[in-house]
Amino acid sequence: MNEPETLKRILDRDRIIAVVGLSMHAYRPSHSVAAYMQSHGYRIVPVNPAYANDTAGVLGQRCYASLADAAHALAEEGAAIEMVDVFRRPEQAAHVADEAIAIGAKSFWLQVGVVNEEAAARAAAAGLDVAMNVCVKVEHERLCGATHRANAPAPRVPE
Repeated sequence: MNEPETLKRILDRDRIIAVVGLSMHAYRPSHSVAAYMQSHGYRIVPVNPAYANDTAGVLGQRCYASLADAAHALAEEGAAIEMVDVFRRPEQAAHVADEAIAIGAKSFWLQVGVVNEEAAARAAAAGLDVAMNVCVKVEHERLCGATHRANAPAPRVPE
């Protein structure tokens, strides 16, 4: 777990991210991390029951009450959640792991401060790639940032 090769594989492969506990408040880490990933071409699927009936959604995306609700809606459009990124208390992670397994996610990412060995073990035993106590934004910048910068257009120099 947390080996650079595993993290890189997740980041390269899993482009549809359900962010469990995503806040609509820009000052919250879940919001800034999701906004960063969205700005780098990942599809963000907000999962937070507090905003599920809010027509504004979060980061311009419809918010779902549960992973199951989100997975069902995406299936109707021919898409699937690939990564489950968890911004919840550690004691809630085992339940989220069970949901991630049930929807067929490929990876289970527990953010910084979310440490639950049982949840990580369940997800890994079900075949999901697992990251724990690391930030997806930080790891993306570390492992993929140079690639993104190398492919970015050169800055314009004023004439």
